Amino acid sequence: MQRRWRAALGVALTAAMAVTAKPASGQDDDSRSGEERFRTLSGEPVRELYTEADLPAGAGGPEDPIGRPGEYPFTRGIHATMYRGRLWTMRQFAGFGTSEETNARFHYLLDHGQTGLSTAFDMPSLMGHDSDHPRSLGEVGREGVAVDTLEDMRTLFSGIDLGEVSVSMTINAPAAIMLAFYVVAAESDPAHPTTPERLSGTIQADILKEYIAQKEWCFPVDPAMRLCGDMIEWCSRRMPRWHPISISGYHIREAGSNAQQELAFTLKDGLTYVEQAVARGLDVDEFAPRLSFFFNAQIDFFEEIAKYRAARRIWAREMRDTFGARDPRSWQMRFHSQTAGVSLTAQQPLNNIVRTAVEALAAVLGGTQSLHTNSYDEALALPTEEAVTVALRTQQVLAHETGVTNTVDPLGGSYFVEALTDEMERSAYEYFAKIDELGGMVEAVKRNYPQREIANAAFELQQEIDSGQRIVVGVNSFEASEEEEIPTMRVDPALERKQIGRLQAARAARDGEAVETSLSRLRDDAADETRNLMEGLIGCARASASEGEIVAALQQVFGDYSESPVF
Repeated sequence: MQRRWRAALGVALTAAMAVTAKPASGQDDDSRSGEERFRTLSGEPVRELYTEADLPAGAGGPEDPIGRPGEYPFTRGIHATMYRGRLWTMRQFAGFGTSEETNARFHYLLDHGQTGLSTAFDMPSLMGHDSDHPRSLGEVGREGVAVDTLEDMRTLFSGIDLGEVSVSMTINAPAAIMLAFYVVAAESDPAHPTTPERLSGTIQADILKEYIAQKEWCFPVDPAMRLCGDMIEWCSRRMPRWHPISISGYHIREAGSNAQQELAFTLKDGLTYVEQAVARGLDVDEFAPRLSFFFNAQIDFFEEIAKYRAARRIWAREMRDTFGARDPRSWQMRFHSQTAGVSLTAQQPLNNIVRTAVEALAAVLGGTQSLHTNSYDEALALPTEEAVTVALRTQQVLAHETGVTNTVDPLGGSYFVEALTDEMERSAYEYFAKIDELGGMVEAVKRNYPQREIANAAFELQQEIDSGQRIVVGVNSFEASEEEEIPTMRVDPALERKQIGRLQAARAARDGEAVETSLSRLRDDAADETRNLMEGLIGCARASASEGEIVAALQQVFGDYSESPVF
Protein backbone atom coordinates (compact mmCIF):
# COMPACT_ATOMS: atom_id res chain seq x y z
CA MET A 1 0.00 0.00 0.00
CA GLN A 2 1.25 3.46 -0.80
CA ARG A 3 1.68 5.80 2.17
CA ARG A 4 -0.84 8.65 2.27
CA TRP A 5 -0.75 12.20 3.63
CA ARG A 6 -0.67 11.65 7.38
CA ALA A 7 -2.87 14.72 7.75
CA ALA A 8 -5.48 13.07 5.51
CA LEU A 9 -6.15 9.98 7.57
CA GLY A 10 -9.83 9.52 8.31
CA VAL A 11 -13.04 7.70 7.56
CA ALA A 12 -14.38 7.11 4.07
CA LEU A 13 -15.72 10.44 2.83
CA THR A 14 -17.13 11.81 -0.41
CA ALA A 15 -17.83 15.17 -2.02
CA ALA A 16 -19.13 17.67 0.46
CA MET A 17 -22.74 18.69 0.92
CA ALA A 18 -21.29 22.04 1.94
CA VAL A 19 -17.75 23.14 1.12
CA THR A 20 -15.98 26.25 2.30
CA ALA A 21 -15.03 28.61 -0.51
CA LYS A 22 -12.02 29.99 1.33
CA PRO A 23 -8.93 28.61 3.03
CA ALA A 24 -9.17 27.55 6.66
CA SER A 25 -9.91 30.25 9.22
CA GLY A 26 -6.98 32.51 9.90
CA GLN A 27 -5.20 31.73 6.61
CA ASP A 28 -4.73 34.09 3.69
CA ASP A 29 -4.90 32.67 0.19
CA ASP A 30 -1.27 31.76 0.80
CA SER A 31 0.26 32.30 4.21
CA ARG A 32 3.78 32.42 2.83
CA SER A 33 5.11 35.87 2.02
CA GLY A 34 7.05 37.23 -0.93
CA GLU A 35 9.24 34.85 -2.88
CA GLU A 36 8.58 32.06 -0.35
CA ARG A 37 5.21 31.54 -2.02
CA PHE A 38 6.76 30.47 -5.28
CA ARG A 39 8.53 27.19 -4.72
CA THR A 40 8.18 23.73 -6.15
CA LEU A 41 6.78 20.89 -4.08
CA SER A 42 10.41 19.99 -3.33
CA GLY A 43 11.08 23.49 -2.03
CA GLU A 44 13.10 24.81 -4.99
CA PRO A 45 12.57 28.52 -5.67
CA VAL A 46 10.77 29.48 -8.89
CA ARG A 47 11.51 32.83 -10.52
CA GLU A 48 8.86 35.13 -11.95
CA LEU A 49 10.14 34.87 -15.51
CA TYR A 50 12.42 32.59 -17.52
CA THR A 51 14.00 33.67 -20.79
CA GLU A 52 16.29 32.40 -23.53
CA ALA A 53 19.20 33.03 -21.18
CA ASP A 54 17.98 30.10 -19.06
CA LEU A 55 18.44 27.55 -21.82
CA PRO A 56 21.33 25.14 -21.17
CA ALA A 57 24.80 25.89 -22.46
CA GLY A 58 25.37 24.32 -25.85
CA ALA A 59 21.72 24.37 -26.87
CA GLY A 60 21.55 24.12 -30.64
CA GLY A 61 25.19 23.03 -30.94
CA PRO A 62 26.77 19.69 -31.84
CA GLU A 63 26.50 18.46 -28.22
CA ASP A 64 23.03 19.91 -27.69
CA PRO A 65 21.82 18.79 -24.22
CA ILE A 66 18.23 19.17 -25.39
CA GLY A 67 18.62 17.50 -28.78
CA ARG A 68 15.92 15.73 -30.73
CA PRO A 69 13.57 12.95 -29.63
CA GLY A 70 15.03 9.52 -30.28
CA GLU A 71 18.61 10.83 -30.31
CA TYR A 72 21.32 11.07 -27.65
CA PRO A 73 21.02 12.33 -24.91
CA PHE A 74 17.27 11.51 -25.17
CA THR A 75 16.21 14.52 -23.11
CA ARG A 76 13.13 14.82 -25.31
CA GLY A 77 12.23 11.13 -25.33
CA ILE A 78 13.68 7.78 -26.34
CA HIS A 79 11.68 7.41 -29.56
CA ALA A 80 11.67 9.77 -32.53
CA THR A 81 7.90 9.61 -32.98
CA MET A 82 6.94 8.88 -29.34
CA TYR A 83 3.14 8.54 -29.03
CA ARG A 84 2.49 9.24 -32.71
CA GLY A 85 4.02 5.82 -33.33
CA ARG A 86 2.70 3.97 -30.27
CA LEU A 87 0.83 5.00 -27.15
CA TRP A 88 2.16 4.31 -23.70
CA THR A 89 1.06 1.01 -22.13
CA MET A 90 -1.93 1.47 -19.83
CA ARG A 91 -0.99 -0.83 -17.00
CA GLN A 92 -3.27 -0.72 -13.95
CA PHE A 93 -1.94 -2.25 -10.73
CA ALA A 94 -4.27 -4.99 -9.46
CA GLY A 95 -4.34 -7.72 -6.86
CA PHE A 96 -6.41 -8.84 -3.87
CA GLY A 97 -7.63 -11.98 -2.18
CA THR A 98 -6.59 -15.27 -3.73
CA SER A 99 -5.32 -15.80 -7.26
CA GLU A 100 -8.88 -16.60 -8.35
CA GLU A 101 -10.23 -13.16 -7.42
CA THR A 102 -7.29 -11.34 -8.97
CA ASN A 103 -7.53 -13.42 -12.15
CA ALA A 104 -11.13 -12.22 -12.48
CA ARG A 105 -9.98 -8.59 -12.03
CA PHE A 106 -7.28 -9.11 -14.69
CA HIS A 107 -9.86 -10.32 -17.17
CA TYR A 108 -12.11 -7.36 -16.28
CA LEU A 109 -9.30 -4.88 -16.97
CA LEU A 110 -8.32 -6.52 -20.26
CA ASP A 111 -11.95 -6.53 -21.35
CA HIS A 112 -12.13 -2.78 -20.64
CA GLY A 113 -9.15 -1.83 -22.78
CA GLN A 114 -6.12 -2.24 -20.54
CA THR A 115 -3.07 -3.18 -22.59
CA GLY A 116 -0.80 -4.73 -19.93
CA LEU A 117 -1.08 -6.38 -16.53
CA SER A 118 0.49 -5.24 -13.27
CA THR A 119 0.43 -7.54 -10.27
CA ALA A 120 0.12 -6.35 -6.68
CA PHE A 121 1.13 -8.94 -4.08
CA ASP A 122 -0.07 -9.06 -0.48
CA MET A 123 2.23 -8.28 2.43
CA PRO A 124 3.04 -11.90 3.36
CA SER A 125 4.10 -12.62 -0.24
CA LEU A 126 6.21 -9.45 -0.30
CA MET A 127 7.93 -10.46 2.92
CA GLY A 128 8.52 -14.07 1.89
CA HIS A 129 5.98 -15.61 4.27
CA ASP A 130 3.48 -18.34 3.43
CA SER A 131 -0.15 -17.52 4.17
CA ASP A 132 -0.22 -19.79 7.22
CA HIS A 133 2.84 -18.16 8.82
CA PRO A 134 2.01 -16.54 12.20
CA ARG A 135 3.06 -13.12 10.87
CA SER A 136 0.61 -13.45 7.98
CA LEU A 137 -2.45 -13.47 10.21
CA GLY A 138 -4.92 -10.80 9.13
CA GLU A 139 -2.81 -9.72 6.12
CA VAL A 140 -3.51 -12.44 3.58
CA GLY A 141 -4.96 -10.96 0.39
CA ARG A 142 -5.54 -7.58 2.01
CA GLU A 143 -3.41 -5.25 -0.10
CA GLY A 144 -2.61 -7.56 -2.98
CA VAL A 145 -2.91 -11.12 -4.15
CA ALA A 146 -1.63 -14.04 -2.06
CA VAL A 147 0.80 -16.24 -4.03
CA ASP A 148 2.32 -19.08 -2.04
CA THR A 149 2.89 -21.75 -4.67
CA LEU A 150 3.28 -22.57 -8.33
CA GLU A 151 -0.40 -23.51 -8.39
CA ASP A 152 -1.34 -20.01 -7.22
CA MET A 153 0.69 -18.52 -10.07
CA ARG A 154 -1.00 -20.80 -12.58
CA THR A 155 -4.43 -19.76 -11.34
CA LEU A 156 -3.46 -16.09 -11.33
CA PHE A 157 -2.91 -16.06 -15.10
CA SER A 158 -5.42 -18.72 -16.10
CA GLY A 159 -7.00 -18.03 -19.47
CA ILE A 160 -4.42 -15.35 -20.37
CA ASP A 161 -1.93 -15.94 -23.18
CA LEU A 162 1.32 -14.85 -21.55
CA GLY A 163 3.07 -14.83 -24.91
CA GLU A 164 0.78 -11.98 -25.99
CA VAL A 165 0.35 -9.87 -22.84
CA SER A 166 3.07 -7.90 -21.07
CA VAL A 167 3.06 -8.58 -17.33
CA SER A 168 4.57 -6.54 -14.52
CA MET A 169 5.11 -7.91 -11.02
CA THR A 170 5.78 -5.55 -8.13
CA ILE A 171 7.81 -7.63 -5.71
CA ASN A 172 11.39 -7.26 -4.57
CA ALA A 173 13.08 -9.35 -1.87
CA PRO A 174 11.54 -12.66 -3.09
CA ALA A 175 11.34 -11.49 -6.74
CA ALA A 176 13.55 -14.29 -8.05
CA ILE A 177 11.24 -16.85 -6.44
CA MET A 178 8.14 -15.30 -8.02
CA LEU A 179 9.90 -15.16 -11.38
CA ALA A 180 10.68 -18.86 -11.06
CA PHE A 181 6.99 -19.57 -10.35
CA TYR A 182 6.02 -17.43 -13.35
CA VAL A 183 8.44 -19.12 -15.76
CA VAL A 184 7.26 -22.61 -14.78
CA ALA A 185 3.58 -21.58 -14.84
CA ALA A 186 3.96 -20.14 -18.35
CA GLU A 187 5.79 -23.10 -19.83
CA SER A 188 3.29 -25.58 -18.32
CA ASP A 189 0.12 -23.67 -19.29
CA PRO A 190 -1.99 -26.29 -21.12
CA ALA A 191 -3.81 -23.72 -23.27
CA HIS A 192 -0.92 -21.35 -24.07
CA PRO A 193 2.47 -22.96 -23.26
CA THR A 194 5.07 -20.18 -23.41
CA THR A 195 8.84 -20.52 -23.21
CA PRO A 196 10.92 -18.00 -21.22
CA GLU A 197 12.22 -16.53 -24.48
CA ARG A 198 8.69 -15.38 -25.41
CA LEU A 199 7.68 -13.84 -22.08
CA SER A 200 7.59 -10.04 -21.95
CA GLY A 201 7.21 -7.79 -18.97
CA THR A 202 9.00 -6.58 -15.86
CA ILE A 203 9.70 -7.72 -12.34
CA GLN A 204 10.63 -4.98 -9.91
CA ALA A 205 13.42 -6.70 -7.93
CA ASP A 206 14.97 -3.39 -6.80
CA ILE A 207 16.33 -4.52 -3.47
CA LEU A 208 18.36 -1.39 -2.66
CA LYS A 209 15.15 0.63 -2.72
CA GLU A 210 13.70 -1.73 -0.12
CA TYR A 211 16.41 -0.94 2.41
CA ILE A 212 16.12 2.76 1.54
CA ALA A 213 12.37 3.23 1.53
CA GLN A 214 9.82 0.40 1.37
CA LYS A 215 11.33 -1.82 4.10
CA GLU A 216 10.36 -5.24 2.71
CA TRP A 217 13.31 -7.59 2.86
CA CYS A 218 14.16 -11.25 3.47
CA PHE A 219 17.98 -11.31 3.58
CA PRO A 220 20.95 -9.09 4.49
CA VAL A 221 22.05 -6.53 1.90
CA ASP A 222 24.97 -8.38 0.31
CA PRO A 223 23.29 -11.75 -0.39
CA ALA A 224 20.19 -9.87 -1.53
CA MET A 225 22.35 -8.01 -4.06
CA ARG A 226 23.79 -11.33 -5.20
CA LEU A 227 20.28 -12.74 -5.77
CA CYS A 228 19.37 -9.65 -7.77
CA GLY A 229 22.51 -10.00 -9.87
CA ASP A 230 21.80 -13.68 -10.50
CA MET A 231 18.39 -12.80 -11.86
CA ILE A 232 19.72 -10.06 -14.14
CA GLU A 233 22.38 -12.40 -15.50
CA TRP A 234 19.95 -15.29 -16.04
CA CYS A 235 17.31 -13.12 -17.72
CA SER A 236 19.84 -11.49 -20.03
CA ARG A 237 20.56 -14.95 -21.46
CA ARG A 238 17.21 -16.73 -21.17
CA MET A 239 14.50 -14.03 -21.30
CA PRO A 240 15.45 -11.49 -23.99
CA ARG A 241 12.03 -9.76 -23.88
CA TRP A 242 11.96 -9.47 -20.09
CA HIS A 243 13.04 -6.53 -17.91
CA PRO A 244 14.72 -8.27 -14.95
CA ILE A 245 14.67 -5.20 -12.74
CA SER A 246 12.61 -2.03 -12.49
CA ILE A 247 14.76 0.46 -10.64
CA SER A 248 12.21 2.23 -8.55
CA GLY A 249 12.04 5.81 -7.43
CA TYR A 250 8.33 5.48 -6.81
CA HIS A 251 8.63 4.08 -3.30
CA ILE A 252 11.47 6.46 -2.44
CA ARG A 253 9.10 9.34 -3.22
CA GLU A 254 6.22 7.71 -1.37
CA ALA A 255 8.46 7.39 1.69
CA GLY A 256 8.77 11.17 1.73
CA SER A 257 11.69 12.13 -0.51
CA ASN A 258 11.63 15.21 -2.67
CA ALA A 259 11.95 15.05 -6.44
CA GLN A 260 15.71 15.59 -6.44
CA GLN A 261 16.26 12.74 -3.99
CA GLU A 262 13.96 10.45 -5.93
CA LEU A 263 15.96 11.15 -9.08
CA ALA A 264 19.41 10.86 -7.52
CA PHE A 265 18.86 7.79 -5.34
CA THR A 266 17.03 5.92 -8.09
CA LEU A 267 19.71 6.55 -10.70
CA LYS A 268 22.50 5.72 -8.26
CA ASP A 269 20.74 2.44 -7.45
CA GLY A 270 20.58 1.70 -11.17
CA LEU A 271 24.23 2.53 -11.74
CA THR A 272 25.12 0.25 -8.83
CA TYR A 273 23.29 -2.68 -10.45
CA VAL A 274 25.17 -1.98 -13.68
CA GLU A 275 28.49 -1.97 -11.82
CA GLN A 276 27.63 -5.31 -10.24
CA ALA A 277 26.68 -6.91 -13.56
CA VAL A 278 29.83 -5.66 -15.27
CA ALA A 279 31.91 -6.98 -12.36
CA ARG A 280 30.35 -10.40 -13.01
CA GLY A 281 31.80 -10.32 -16.52
CA LEU A 282 28.66 -9.33 -18.42
CA ASP A 283 29.07 -6.96 -21.34
CA VAL A 284 27.07 -3.82 -20.58
CA ASP A 285 25.27 -4.02 -23.93
CA GLU A 286 24.22 -7.58 -23.10
CA PHE A 287 21.86 -6.53 -20.30
CA ALA A 288 21.49 -2.74 -20.20
CA PRO A 289 18.80 -2.54 -22.92
CA ARG A 290 16.52 -4.60 -20.65
CA LEU A 291 16.89 -2.44 -17.56
CA SER A 292 13.84 -0.32 -16.78
CA PHE A 293 12.84 2.33 -14.27
CA PHE A 294 9.75 3.21 -12.24
CA PHE A 295 9.07 6.81 -11.23
CA ASN A 296 6.48 8.63 -9.22
CA ALA A 297 4.23 11.22 -10.88
CA GLN A 298 3.64 13.80 -8.15
CA ILE A 299 1.37 16.84 -8.22
CA ASP A 300 3.96 19.54 -9.10
CA PHE A 301 3.40 19.43 -12.85
CA PHE A 302 6.51 21.08 -14.27
CA GLU A 303 8.90 19.73 -11.64
CA GLU A 304 7.88 16.17 -12.49
CA ILE A 305 8.34 16.69 -16.24
CA ALA A 306 11.81 18.12 -15.61
CA LYS A 307 12.66 15.13 -13.42
CA TYR A 308 11.92 12.65 -16.21
CA ARG A 309 13.89 14.67 -18.76
CA ALA A 310 16.92 14.95 -16.47
CA ALA A 311 16.75 11.22 -15.71
CA ARG A 312 17.00 10.28 -19.39
CA ARG A 313 19.90 12.65 -20.01
CA ILE A 314 21.91 11.50 -17.00
CA TRP A 315 21.35 7.82 -17.75
CA ALA A 316 22.39 8.21 -21.38
CA ARG A 317 25.58 10.04 -20.44
CA GLU A 318 26.58 7.59 -17.69
CA MET A 319 25.92 4.51 -19.80
CA ARG A 320 27.82 5.84 -22.79
CA ASP A 321 30.69 7.68 -21.14
CA THR A 322 31.17 5.88 -17.80
CA PHE A 323 30.35 2.28 -18.75
CA GLY A 324 31.31 2.45 -22.43
CA ALA A 325 28.01 1.15 -23.80
CA ARG A 326 28.04 1.17 -27.60
CA ASP A 327 24.48 0.07 -28.32
CA PRO A 328 22.19 3.15 -28.34
CA ARG A 329 19.49 0.99 -26.72
CA SER A 330 21.72 0.82 -23.64
CA TRP A 331 21.65 4.61 -23.43
CA GLN A 332 17.86 4.80 -23.47
CA MET A 333 16.02 5.01 -20.17
CA ARG A 334 12.68 3.22 -20.36
CA PHE A 335 10.37 3.94 -17.48
CA HIS A 336 6.97 3.18 -16.02
CA SER A 337 5.23 5.82 -13.97
CA GLN A 338 2.45 5.80 -11.41
CA THR A 339 0.53 8.73 -10.06
CA ALA A 340 1.34 9.60 -6.46
CA GLY A 341 -0.44 7.49 -3.88
CA VAL A 342 0.85 9.84 -1.20
CA SER A 343 -1.02 12.76 -2.82
CA LEU A 344 -4.42 11.06 -2.42
CA THR A 345 -6.59 12.26 0.44
CA ALA A 346 -9.31 10.56 2.45
CA GLN A 347 -11.13 13.89 2.69
CA GLN A 348 -13.20 14.77 -0.39
CA PRO A 349 -11.86 11.76 -2.29
CA LEU A 350 -13.41 12.79 -5.60
CA ASN A 351 -10.78 15.55 -5.68
CA ASN A 352 -8.30 12.74 -6.22
CA ILE A 353 -9.62 12.26 -9.76
CA VAL A 354 -8.32 15.74 -10.59
CA ARG A 355 -4.99 15.13 -8.86
CA THR A 356 -4.51 11.87 -10.72
CA ALA A 357 -5.35 13.45 -14.09
CA VAL A 358 -2.78 16.22 -13.59
CA GLU A 359 -0.12 13.78 -12.46
CA ALA A 360 -0.85 11.45 -15.37
CA LEU A 361 -0.54 14.33 -17.82
CA ALA A 362 2.87 15.18 -16.35
CA ALA A 363 4.00 11.57 -16.87
CA VAL A 364 2.78 11.62 -20.48
CA LEU A 365 4.41 14.96 -21.29
CA GLY A 366 7.52 13.64 -19.55
CA GLY A 367 7.70 10.72 -21.99
CA THR A 368 6.65 7.67 -19.95
CA GLN A 369 6.53 4.24 -21.61
CA SER A 370 3.75 2.89 -19.38
CA LEU A 371 1.45 4.38 -16.79
CA HIS A 372 -0.72 3.44 -13.82
CA THR A 373 -3.32 5.95 -12.69
CA ASN A 374 -4.45 5.66 -9.06
CA SER A 375 -8.10 5.30 -8.18
CA TYR A 376 -9.82 8.07 -6.25
CA ASP A 377 -10.71 5.82 -3.29
CA GLU A 378 -7.23 4.38 -2.65
CA ALA A 379 -6.61 6.54 0.42
CA LEU A 380 -9.40 4.51 1.99
CA ALA A 381 -9.15 0.95 0.70
CA LEU A 382 -8.31 -1.16 -2.30
CA PRO A 383 -10.20 0.37 -5.23
CA THR A 384 -13.69 -0.59 -6.31
CA GLU A 385 -14.30 -1.61 -9.91
CA GLU A 386 -15.99 1.76 -10.52
CA ALA A 387 -12.96 3.66 -9.23
CA VAL A 388 -10.59 1.49 -11.27
CA THR A 389 -12.62 2.16 -14.40
CA VAL A 390 -12.50 5.93 -13.83
CA ALA A 391 -8.71 5.70 -13.39
CA LEU A 392 -8.32 3.77 -16.64
CA ARG A 393 -10.69 6.12 -18.48
CA THR A 394 -8.49 9.02 -17.32
CA GLN A 395 -5.61 7.60 -19.35
CA GLN A 396 -7.86 6.90 -22.32
CA VAL A 397 -9.17 10.47 -22.34
CA LEU A 398 -5.61 11.80 -22.24
CA ALA A 399 -4.61 9.52 -25.09
CA HIS A 400 -7.58 9.99 -27.39
CA GLU A 401 -9.23 13.34 -26.63
CA THR A 402 -6.69 15.92 -25.47
CA GLY A 403 -4.34 16.08 -28.45
CA VAL A 404 -1.22 15.70 -26.29
CA THR A 405 -0.07 12.76 -28.40
CA ASN A 406 -0.15 14.69 -31.68
CA THR A 407 3.36 16.11 -31.47
CA VAL A 408 6.53 14.89 -29.78
CA ASP A 409 7.66 16.63 -26.58
CA PRO A 410 5.58 19.80 -26.92
CA LEU A 411 7.35 21.37 -23.93
CA GLY A 412 10.85 20.90 -25.36
CA GLY A 413 12.68 24.22 -25.45
CA SER A 414 10.45 25.83 -22.83
CA TYR A 415 12.68 28.23 -20.92
CA PHE A 416 11.14 27.19 -17.60
CA VAL A 417 11.14 23.44 -18.25
CA GLU A 418 14.71 23.39 -19.54
CA ALA A 419 15.93 25.43 -16.55
CA LEU A 420 14.19 23.04 -14.15
CA THR A 421 15.71 20.09 -16.02
CA ASP A 422 19.21 21.53 -15.63
CA GLU A 423 18.64 22.14 -11.91
CA MET A 424 17.42 18.57 -11.45
CA GLU A 425 20.53 17.25 -13.16
CA ARG A 426 22.82 19.42 -11.05
CA SER A 427 21.18 18.25 -7.82
CA ALA A 428 21.47 14.61 -8.84
CA TYR A 429 25.21 14.88 -9.44
CA GLU A 430 25.67 16.58 -6.06
CA TYR A 431 24.05 13.56 -4.42
CA PHE A 432 26.16 11.19 -6.53
CA ALA A 433 29.30 12.86 -5.20
CA LYS A 434 28.15 12.53 -1.58
CA ILE A 435 27.31 8.85 -2.07
CA ASP A 436 30.64 8.14 -3.72
CA GLU A 437 32.40 9.75 -0.75
CA LEU A 438 30.67 7.19 1.48
CA GLY A 439 31.96 4.30 -0.64
CA GLY A 440 29.06 3.83 -3.06
CA MET A 441 25.36 3.17 -2.76
CA VAL A 442 25.51 -0.16 -0.92
CA GLU A 443 27.73 1.33 1.77
CA ALA A 444 25.59 4.49 1.90
CA VAL A 445 22.50 2.35 2.50
CA LYS A 446 24.27 0.42 5.27
CA ARG A 447 25.15 3.75 6.87
CA ASN A 448 21.54 5.00 6.53
CA TYR A 449 22.49 8.03 4.44
CA PRO A 450 19.60 8.03 1.93
CA GLN A 451 17.18 6.92 4.66
CA ARG A 452 18.12 9.96 6.75
CA GLU A 453 17.84 12.37 3.83
CA ILE A 454 14.36 11.08 3.02
CA ALA A 455 13.23 11.31 6.64
CA ASN A 456 14.35 14.94 6.81
CA ALA A 457 12.57 15.86 3.57
CA ALA A 458 9.37 14.14 4.71
CA PHE A 459 9.43 15.97 8.03
CA GLU A 460 9.92 19.35 6.35
CA LEU A 461 7.01 18.83 3.95
CA GLN A 462 4.71 17.63 6.72
CA GLN A 463 5.57 20.72 8.76
CA GLU A 464 4.53 22.89 5.82
CA ILE A 465 1.21 21.04 5.52
CA ASP A 466 0.50 21.08 9.25
CA SER A 467 1.23 24.80 9.48
CA GLY A 468 -0.87 25.62 6.43
CA GLN A 469 2.09 26.97 4.48
CA ARG A 470 1.38 24.38 1.81
CA ILE A 471 -2.30 23.97 0.97
CA VAL A 472 -3.80 20.53 0.44
CA VAL A 473 -7.32 21.13 -0.81
CA GLY A 474 -9.93 19.52 1.42
CA VAL A 475 -7.41 18.66 4.14
CA ASN A 476 -6.02 21.88 5.63
CA SER A 477 -8.03 24.29 3.50
CA PHE A 478 -11.31 24.42 1.56
CA GLU A 479 -12.62 21.78 3.91
CA ALA A 480 -16.12 20.29 3.77
CA SER A 481 -18.54 21.01 6.58
CA GLU A 482 -20.54 17.84 5.94
CA GLU A 483 -19.56 14.71 4.09
CA GLU A 484 -21.05 11.29 3.51
CA GLU A 485 -19.43 7.91 3.32
CA ILE A 486 -18.73 6.41 -0.09
CA PRO A 487 -18.77 2.71 -0.92
CA THR A 488 -15.37 1.09 -0.48
CA MET A 489 -14.08 -2.31 -1.36
CA ARG A 490 -13.96 -4.81 1.49
CA VAL A 491 -11.80 -7.91 1.29
CA ASP A 492 -13.78 -10.80 2.72
CA PRO A 493 -11.91 -12.26 5.74
CA ALA A 494 -13.00 -15.68 4.49
CA LEU A 495 -10.51 -15.32 1.64
CA GLU A 496 -7.66 -15.78 4.13
CA ARG A 497 -9.08 -19.14 5.20
CA LYS A 498 -9.61 -20.00 1.54
CA GLN A 499 -5.97 -19.23 0.71
CA ILE A 500 -4.64 -21.26 3.62
CA GLY A 501 -6.78 -24.14 2.40
CA ARG A 502 -5.27 -23.79 -1.08
CA LEU A 503 -1.77 -23.86 0.41
CA GLN A 504 -2.49 -26.94 2.50
CA ALA A 505 -4.01 -28.73 -0.51
CA ALA A 506 -0.93 -27.94 -2.61
CA ARG A 507 1.35 -29.35 0.07
CA ALA A 508 -0.73 -32.51 0.35
CA ALA A 509 -0.68 -33.13 -3.40
CA ARG A 510 3.06 -32.79 -4.02
CA ASP A 511 5.99 -35.18 -3.74
CA GLY A 512 7.51 -34.30 -0.37
CA GLU A 513 10.81 -36.00 -1.13
CA ALA A 514 11.20 -34.02 -4.36
CA VAL A 515 10.57 -30.81 -2.43
CA GLU A 516 13.25 -31.59 0.15
CA THR A 517 15.73 -32.56 -2.57
CA SER A 518 15.16 -29.28 -4.44
CA LEU A 519 15.53 -27.20 -1.26
CA SER A 520 18.73 -29.05 -0.32
CA ARG A 521 20.22 -28.31 -3.74
CA LEU A 522 19.23 -24.67 -3.40
CA ARG A 523 21.04 -24.41 -0.06
CA ASP A 524 24.15 -25.93 -1.63
CA ASP A 525 23.96 -23.39 -4.46
CA ALA A 526 23.52 -20.53 -2.01
CA ALA A 527 26.63 -21.61 -0.10
CA ASP A 528 28.70 -21.40 -3.32
CA GLU A 529 28.91 -17.80 -4.52
CA THR A 530 30.03 -18.91 -7.97
CA ARG A 531 26.66 -20.54 -8.68
CA ASN A 532 23.69 -18.70 -10.17
CA LEU A 533 20.63 -19.35 -8.00
CA MET A 534 17.98 -19.08 -10.71
CA GLU A 535 18.17 -22.67 -11.89
CA GLY A 536 17.90 -23.89 -8.30
CA LEU A 537 14.87 -21.67 -7.73
CA ILE A 538 13.20 -22.96 -10.88
CA GLY A 539 13.86 -26.49 -9.66
CA CYS A 540 12.12 -25.65 -6.37
CA ALA A 541 9.17 -24.20 -8.28
CA ARG A 542 8.81 -27.33 -10.40
CA ALA A 543 8.84 -29.44 -7.24
CA SER A 544 6.02 -27.24 -5.80
CA ALA A 545 8.02 -25.86 -2.89
CA SER A 546 6.23 -22.88 -1.38
CA GLU A 547 7.60 -19.36 -1.28
CA GLY A 548 8.04 -19.47 2.49
CA GLU A 549 9.92 -22.77 2.32
CA ILE A 550 12.27 -21.42 -0.34
CA VAL A 551 12.95 -18.23 1.64
CA ALA A 552 13.58 -20.24 4.82
CA ALA A 553 16.07 -22.46 2.96
CA LEU A 554 18.01 -19.43 1.73
CA GLN A 555 17.92 -17.81 5.17
CA GLN A 556 19.65 -20.87 6.59
CA VAL A 557 22.64 -19.83 4.48
CA PHE A 558 22.24 -16.04 4.17
CA GLY A 559 20.74 -15.16 7.54
CA ASP A 560 18.09 -12.48 8.20
CA TYR A 561 18.20 -8.69 8.35
CA SER A 562 17.31 -6.11 10.99
CA GLU A 563 17.36 -2.40 10.27
CA SER A 564 19.13 0.19 12.38
CA PRO A 565 16.55 2.90 13.18
CA VAL A 566 16.95 6.36 11.66
CA PHE A 567 16.14 9.44 13.72
